[in-house]
Amino acid sequence: MDEARARDVLTRAGLTGPAELLAFGENAVFALGDLVVKVGREAGLLERAERELAVADWLATAGIPAVRAAEPKPRLVDGHPVTLWHRLPDALRPAGPEDLAALLRPLHALPAPPFALPARDLLGGVERWLRLAGTAVDPEDAAYLRARRDAYAGEVAALTPHLTPGPIHGDALPRNVHVGPDGPVLVDLETVSADLREHDLVVMALSRDRYGLPADGYRAFTAAYGWDVREWEGCALLRGARETASCAWVAQHAPANPKALAEFRRRVASLRDGDPEVRWYPF
Repeated sequence: MDEARARDVLTRAGLTGPAELLAFGENAVFALGDLVVKVGREAGLLERAERELAVADWLATAGIPAVRAAEPKPRLVDGHPVTLWHRLPDALRPAGPEDLAALLRPLHALPAPPFALPARDLLGGVERWLRLAGTAVDPEDAAYLRARRDAYAGEVAALTPHLTPGPIHGDALPRNVHVGPDGPVLVDLETVSADLREHDLVVMALSRDRYGLPADGYRAFTAAYGWDVREWEGCALLRGARETASCAWVAQHAPANPKALAEFRRRVASLRDGDPEVRWYPF
């Protein structure tokens, strides 16, 4: 799916008017009037879209500031799940690490919801992303990532957590926090899971090491949350699994975007070289 296809899905769904593309990843995300519309890449994402809507309703009931759904069920339009969300007011400022931590603390204190949440299948998307990449990526690189995935899968499952497992965001980054007039709000709920709380914290540790998050920003995050996941003996292993997934995630964009292909190659090379500090760039 490219942007043109996503826009065609909007039209076929009866969602007309000027649509501004906000993001393009697992979903094409558009601002359309007072709505935000997410168009999934394929029908296989329908179940996840249904769960994301259920999560939004649950968080509203629990009093966790989060994006709210405009329709209770997803639409399936020409094989693409489509979900509608209330558009948030304009951001007052970019979200910081401490804003994220302030939302993770109450989220991590919640008991399980009244519906089943999956485990955080960190490596489950690797095969799909590599399939979407097709021949745009080197087959040896794809095979290398599959081997890493397989090696990490069993080890991650055997980790002993420091924190009590339970609901997590699953992609806990400041970019998934919107700071509006009423304060920070969680967005992008599609990876909310029930698993090790450390998943949400390793993301920020990796941001410090790979994506250029300043050390003082990381200190603000750990101070606001109350613990530094790097003190945990499982941190390096969970980080390695996430790096594998993050590398494969970029691959799906490679067929249509030369910059994505270059970033994919950069990431694979750093993993092959065993260099944990080569700078990666958000995509």
